[in-house]
Amino acid sequence: MKFMIKHEVPGRIRIHIDRKRMSCEEADLLLYYLETLPSVSRAKVYERTADAVIYYRDDRNRILRAVREYQMESVCPETYESQSASSSPAGAECRLNVHNNAASLSKPAGFPNPDQKRNLNKTPHTGRVLNEEYREKLIFRVLGRYISKFIIPTPILSAITVLRSVKYIKEGAATLLKRKIEVPVLDATAIGVSILRRDFTTASSVMFLLDIGELLEEWTHKKSVDDLARSMSLNISNVWKINGKKEELVPADTIKEDDLVVVRVGNVIPFDGEVHAGEAMVNQASFTGESLPVRKTIDSYVYAGTVLEEGEITVQVKSVGGNSRFEKIVTMIEESEKLKSGLESRAEHLADRLVPLTFLGTGLTWLLTRNTTKALSVLMVDFSCALKLAMPISVLSAIREASLHKITVKGGKFLEAVADADTIVFDKTGTLTKATPTVVDVVSFCEESPDEILRIAACLEEHFPHSMAKAVVHAAMEKGLHHEEMHSKVEYIVAHGISTRISRKKAVIGSYHFVFEDERCKIPQGMEERFAALPREYSHLYLAIQKKLVGVICIEDPLREEAPSAIRRLKEEGITKAVMMTGDSERTAAAIAGRVGVDEYYSEVLPEDKSGFVDREKEAGHTVIMIGDGVNDSPALSAADVGIAISDGAEIAREIADITVSANDLNQLVVLKKISDRLMRRIKYNYRIIVGFNTGLIALGVLGIIMPTTSALLHNASTLGISLMSMRSLLDEEM
Repeated sequence: MKFMIKHEVPGRIRIHIDRKRMSCEEADLLLYYLETLPSVSRAKVYERTADAVIYYRDDRNRILRAVREYQMESVCPETYESQSASSSPAGAECRLNVHNNAASLSKPAGFPNPDQKRNLNKTPHTGRVLNEEYREKLIFRVLGRYISKFIIPTPILSAITVLRSVKYIKEGAATLLKRKIEVPVLDATAIGVSILRRDFTTASSVMFLLDIGELLEEWTHKKSVDDLARSMSLNISNVWKINGKKEELVPADTIKEDDLVVVRVGNVIPFDGEVHAGEAMVNQASFTGESLPVRKTIDSYVYAGTVLEEGEITVQVKSVGGNSRFEKIVTMIEESEKLKSGLESRAEHLADRLVPLTFLGTGLTWLLTRNTTKALSVLMVDFSCALKLAMPISVLSAIREASLHKITVKGGKFLEAVADADTIVFDKTGTLTKATPTVVDVVSFCEESPDEILRIAACLEEHFPHSMAKAVVHAAMEKGLHHEEMHSKVEYIVAHGISTRISRKKAVIGSYHFVFEDERCKIPQGMEERFAALPREYSHLYLAIQKKLVGVICIEDPLREEAPSAIRRLKEEGITKAVMMTGDSERTAAAIAGRVGVDEYYSEVLPEDKSGFVDREKEAGHTVIMIGDGVNDSPALSAADVGIAISDGAEIAREIADITVSANDLNQLVVLKKISDRLMRRIKYNYRIIVGFNTGLIALGVLGIIMPTTSALLHNASTLGISLMSMRSLLDEEM
């Protein structure tokens, strides 16, 4: 791709693509490509100017080379539109011959890495089309108003104003018929009285500013909901497909209708379909709003995106499209009260209660002064309009800003809870430690070789979502230890391990507690010294067959480098107690706790222990954040005031959690805390400004200093200004 460098400083470079402008879809394709480059921390693409700003960490030349290799490519309009509501593209791709000649000779059209292109096809657009649509609406309405003043005669403008007022007067009348005195009544009265006084300019100005305010609120709301719904949509790459009598791990985009896929505990159901075999309890909260899991048996219908909490089922796929899933998530978010924080709800209720007071102030002003102009100056001002507009925009803008930092927040009330939180509870594995533990040794306690033990363990562990399981599977893959399915149906016991049969012999793999205490397995005679010599600095997975230990897999679970600093910074932001809970031994737990700087730690805990601790802290008056990534963290995530899941953890943890953060950096928790604190500060600041400014306008109107037209203009302009300020980045504000 041809481009020129417009400006650069160390770590940041701005380029201009060799064309006048890009389409929204072309800009999204380029942005996705840039963000997938390993050295790029973030990027921005401006479709109107065909510019891109790239923030990078290391080799500048490597970045420029990657940009040169990229070839501008677009998708057909109908394909792009379908991607805005679906994770599956529909339609053929359209190529654009905008590329560097050298690159075109050596690279296929599109992304240098075909896997990146396939992943992009499953990635909805970033909202550029929506932004462009509302930007054009805003410009059209502003220009239309001011141009019309010069080209349309005054009598016709007055007639148009009267016709437009009918909408507002009808809304006010409908509100009154419901025996409510709320904002529509106030707007209708202000507009109606202005028209009766033949003050068409004031009536037109009020309606214009109300219209612009509604447009901005709708724009911000749709953008925030769209971002949130997209982040909550499915991102499943591989599924277990039944092929004859075997299970095969295949890419999700190869699945067709009527294929059979197996879903096990803790996993997201990838497609809509009917249960072909098995029985399970399915969490449908994100889809239907039901709080309790639903039992699914043969012939029951299951929905993509719901989570299997218990059991195992085989699903006959009925739909591979993602449209219904995305659209239903959007509907759920729009209808959910979760989007409202407590402060926001209180502000809205206060807004409704203030409307009658505005009418009372208008009446008193007229009775005391007998001056209609002064009374109208009060009527033109109300507190509720700004309160009801600025508060939701503040919350939705904060949710959107969090999403830019790869933080998914499912509602405004959770940001308020994070701001109020004083206690934070961490799971250890995959949270305080890296999500990619590694196998460092396999110790055999039988005649089988370490490689054979690792092969058996990988065969069992590959079915279940846990970082330790992934480490075993990855180690076997690196050694080329391929296997056929050698076991019968596997049973996953949460926070313990796996039980199955191999050649009709019972096999278990898991924790010390599960293998030796629950299953009462024994160490082979004469192997006690070898067992005692196992390195204690590692976590251990124990494999036993027919009640005898056959092997131990030693796994290194390295601490995240940023964990100590993240906990320290959280305390600086107002967290008073940090707690670590783990199923590991006391020795391992103590070592990790000392290094990360938590105030308390608990070892060898079960899922019910974590949720019990959270309940006790809440009963003691603390606001609790729980952070985890596994199936065994789900009860505590649900019990906490705010449950935060790590993005590459178990699907059920992400589904139950109120907030999801990227697995890359725990410092995102600090970003989340700052956004939450500053959101609460902004809401309180907005409240003070709205009440103070509008009280001042009322006083000026009563004193006769300003006319009704000026009062209406200043009131609506201030509402618009506060709303626009509420859309600014919270992290850019000075504390």
